[in-house]
Amino acid sequence: MSAGNEFIALRLCVLTVSDSRTRETDSSGDFLCAALTDAGHALVERVIVPDDRYQLRALVSTWIADNDVDGVLVTGGTGFTGRDSTPEALLPLLDKSMPGFGEMFRALSFEEIGSSTLQSRAFAGLANGTFIFCLPGSTSACRTAWDKLIRAQLDARTKPCNLANLRPRLREK
Repeated sequence: MSAGNEFIALRLCVLTVSDSRTRETDSSGDFLCAALTDAGHALVERVIVPDDRYQLRALVSTWIADNDVDGVLVTGGTGFTGRDSTPEALLPLLDKSMPGFGEMFRALSFEEIGSSTLQSRAFAGLANGTFIFCLPGSTSACRTAWDKLIRAQLDARTKPCNLANLRPRLREK
């Protein structure tokens, strides 16, 4: 598949996984919502859920099953503390993983935070034709992921190829 010449607005959800953040204190969710709408995409829904793998899995499963959702941006719950459970909750939902995302994110992050990037379990993949990007909870990590990886891949004009143009073929059997 090759890149197109026209922008395609995708329909995206933003999920913050946190036991302590509220709508007023969720700067990472604020950033992701602003970034995706500034890029021309549509925000379908924004939710904050506690670090509970079953609540997290239930909500994301609903979005994955909705044909009107093209992607989900998750921030938080990717660390090593006892409550961090985003990978455990969402990896089982993926039809295909995107190992390059986590690898590239950590490589880029290393330039910013050094060896602390080893604590990141950021990952991405595809579930029922829906892109899932799971990012650390810090706003700077969300900015790195969006600015250096996600934004271009969700833009159908990115050459030589991008994720946005794959959408028509994602549910092929």
